[in-house]
Amino acid sequence: MSSIVVVGANWGDEGKGRIVDFLASDASASIRFQGGNNAGHTVVNDFGTFKLHQLPSGIFNPDCIAVLGPGMVISPAALTEEIEGVKASGVDVNLCISDRATLCLPLHALEDTLEEQRLGDAAYGSTRQGIAPAYGDRVMKKGILVGWLNQPDVLEQRIQFMLDWKMPQLKALYPDCDYTQSAAELTAWLLDITQSWRPFICNVTEPLKALQASNATLLFEAQLGAGRDLVYGEYPWTTSSNVTAAYAGIGSGLPALRPERVIAVAKSFSSSVGTGTLVTAMEDQDNFRESSNEYGAVTGRPRDMGYFDAVATRNGIELQAATEIALTKIDCLSGMKDLRICVAYQGEHSENPIWPQTAELQAVYEKMQGWDEDITTCRTFESLPQSTQDYVNRIEALMGVPIVMVSVGPEREQMIVRK
Repeated sequence: MSSIVVVGANWGDEGKGRIVDFLASDASASIRFQGGNNAGHTVVNDFGTFKLHQLPSGIFNPDCIAVLGPGMVISPAALTEEIEGVKASGVDVNLCISDRATLCLPLHALEDTLEEQRLGDAAYGSTRQGIAPAYGDRVMKKGILVGWLNQPDVLEQRIQFMLDWKMPQLKALYPDCDYTQSAAELTAWLLDITQSWRPFICNVTEPLKALQASNATLLFEAQLGAGRDLVYGEYPWTTSSNVTAAYAGIGSGLPALRPERVIAVAKSFSSSVGTGTLVTAMEDQDNFRESSNEYGAVTGRPRDMGYFDAVATRNGIELQAATEIALTKIDCLSGMKDLRICVAYQGEHSENPIWPQTAELQAVYEKMQGWDEDITTCRTFESLPQSTQDYVNRIEALMGVPIVMVSVGPEREQMIVRK
């Protein structure tokens, strides 16, 4: 048996989906353990190109159970659409959806949008999918559990309880709030929109424990990266859940999990979407962003682009307790004349640089030799140009954790596995 947790070392968008898709061929379960419809994992395989938002990236293996864990907030209409899209490509969907996950309702998305509008220039950079309000309701014990979809009377009662508490606050804070859907109407909509996947709702702990007992391989998938963790990330520009490997067991339904492998996925350069400080931001980003296709998978927003930040990434590696690293999108660096690695910070608070919260920090760079060769056809580490090998080896030395996978393109076969 092997429990493998795949997490992000940076701010998200590291390419975790393609790593999970690559590993899922040998897994019996692929589990999302936190987050919701607010980020996307792009997967390219024989079925096509997919932007997954809630489904685990292991959904394409017919012998692998795709689990949506209790740590998630699930947007029902978006999940229905996502399942239909995957099935339309010829994928036999094998799902387990936790009855302890909570629903992210259209009202949550409205609340999210109204708050971002109220904040104006001080907005958090939310995707406006309703993730923070949905998690907030859960903490306030007003959340709507997925399991209540199979108990319509309880569902309507709990929705009414939530509306009685929430609506006076929303109308007081946001005078333009025009939400009028009743508890009965929302219940009817939920029962209709979730009809196709309600049979998959269950206590996901039971099938996962059975797989553990049979020495099966379990694959746990995080959304976003360490820099967006609610507790340890670049607060307040974080997500609203815990994205670290330590939460994988709790968020998946196996609280006693002790994973054998924690793979931290790191991009070979820095990128960040939303607000916050990117210390290694490039002066001229547009051409590199375009050639690297660095746009948000949910919103399409252009990502801020920077040189590889070894300080921030090492912090992420340590927060994730990573045993190994997968380095992605190194092919995007081919032809870059000005190749650098940030090895330290200078400036105020540089002595405590865990997810810097000030733009006053200055990056200390180490120049690296670039390469012009197209490396997308390389299949062994030794076949890469020497300067590419040097770049990977230097990052590995700075991280103190072995880089075991190097991605030279989005396809499954474009993954170099180092011995």
